[in-house]
Amino acid sequence: MDASIRGKEQQLGALIESGVVAVIRTNSADELIGICRAMSEGGVVGVEITMTSPGAIEAIYGVSKELRGKAIIGAGSVLDAETARAAMLAGADFIVGPVLNLGVIELCKRYGKIVIPGAFSPTEILAAWQAGADVVKIFPATKLGPSFIKDVRGPLPQVRLTPTGGVNLDNLGEFLKAGAVFVGVGTALVDKKLVSERNWDALAALAARYVGAARVARA
Repeated sequence: MDASIRGKEQQLGALIESGVVAVIRTNSADELIGICRAMSEGGVVGVEITMTSPGAIEAIYGVSKELRGKAIIGAGSVLDAETARAAMLAGADFIVGPVLNLGVIELCKRYGKIVIPGAFSPTEILAAWQAGADVVKIFPATKLGPSFIKDVRGPLPQVRLTPTGGVNLDNLGEFLKAGAVFVGVGTALVDKKLVSERNWDALAALAARYVGAARVARA
């Protein structure tokens, strides 16, 4: 990622261009830096550090200092505005929630940060979009599948959607072809075995495979 990509719209464009956001849960700050660096080297510029990880705020601060200009750092599993603000102060560029919280959207709009709330039904999706969401996260996508994205995009073509939950190399292309602007991928991308072995080169190569699959799906 070009170090000049700092503004909200440029960051959102970079996330969409990559097609993939890595969803990271880990108990180790050292692992986190390695994971994020490997993702960036593989072309996955968006990394979402979940607030369910121990020491998440400190981790966001450390990664944002280490990889500023090389990665777009997000905070995931954000349930309220207080947590969102703490993550922003630590250096988060975007905020992701598993559910729709209007206070979180309002706060992110106030401070010019990308906000991606979670939704499950068309009513929730539209409510999130009307409140100012930049992208709406379909969660859990495992139960809904790519056809749900396509169906919702019919009456709501203006809404940017991203699925999280159950996304992998086998179905990533289907979600993007159905109209998702990018996908969120957890353990299928952040391979636990590679992380435990600190095999960052292999992890970067896996990230590159995901970005390549996204590129092929959009061709």
